[in-house]
Amino acid sequence: MTTHPLPRRATLLAAIALSALCANPSALAADFASKPITLVVPFPPGGPTDAMARTLAAAAKAGLGQTVVVENKGGAGGNIGAEAVARAEADGNTVLFGTSGPLAINVSLYRKPGYDPIKSFAPVIQIGHLPNVLVVHPGLPVKSVPELIAYAKANPGKLSYASSGNGASSHLAGVLFNNTAGTDFQHIPYKGTGPALTDLLGGQVAMTFTDVLTALPHIKSGKLRALGVTTIARSQALPDVPTVAEQGLPGFDVSVFFGIVAPAGTPPAVIDKLNRAFADALKQPEVRQTLQQQGLEFAPSTTPAQLAAFIQSEVAKWRVVVQKSGAQID
Repeated sequence: MTTHPLPRRATLLAAIALSALCANPSALAADFASKPITLVVPFPPGGPTDAMARTLAAAAKAGLGQTVVVENKGGAGGNIGAEAVARAEADGNTVLFGTSGPLAINVSLYRKPGYDPIKSFAPVIQIGHLPNVLVVHPGLPVKSVPELIAYAKANPGKLSYASSGNGASSHLAGVLFNNTAGTDFQHIPYKGTGPALTDLLGGQVAMTFTDVLTALPHIKSGKLRALGVTTIARSQALPDVPTVAEQGLPGFDVSVFFGIVAPAGTPPAVIDKLNRAFADALKQPEVRQTLQQQGLEFAPSTTPAQLAAFIQSEVAKWRVVVQKSGAQID
């Protein structure tokens, strides 16, 4: 039998070329943005997540030398878009603009999310968070978190809170509050934030935990009363409203965070280039102003390692809350 040296040689040359490429991360990083980069938003267009992603996509173009195209892949609480990115080629050309749901909560909430937020992704950068605020109907005779807790304990089973749906952060915030404060607020799920707020404004429910941007107009008009911001630090939009944590529930921290991740296995040089491009975009004054107007409060650190550690801590925190809530989605 005769052998054919050319295929063997071609294989050897290919292996040498691949080895050289892997040994030269800068060449790999330069090559990855040879086509438009897809930034997947795992929710429908028009919401705050979509708006923030589009602001960043436009600003990151200069640093990447390539257009960043936003693609909306909504459904299953963000799982459909997240799974699509997890299964994408690990070359840096497809990344996810993720939030608390797909990157922390859903792995415990859904029986089969289709991916693992820690194992399936390579963190790129944490963008920041959208603070939530505990608001009550003004007819409720309380003006602070301690007064609310005292009223709830004096009137067991009588207070209800609205959420945008089972397993949403507005639902789990109430579970965490009950667990921490020893209250028994009754959960009333709605199909979205809009219907939940409508019933709260009409007095059908007593309170809700919602994002500051949505609540702000109603707080300013006096139609809702803000009792406490649910993040560790006070909100820039509501600087005079104390946090829930500083009113007797230390460590209480609920917000929607935003971060960009790539498929697991994406080369470190590519992650570094993506990180620098988005970090530089976040430094642009007009970008910061736009994102602040959209309600964003910026992350203290933008390193991939920081986002990795944050996702791990959030997954662990929400696993306990979801288990105590009893919520489970097929």
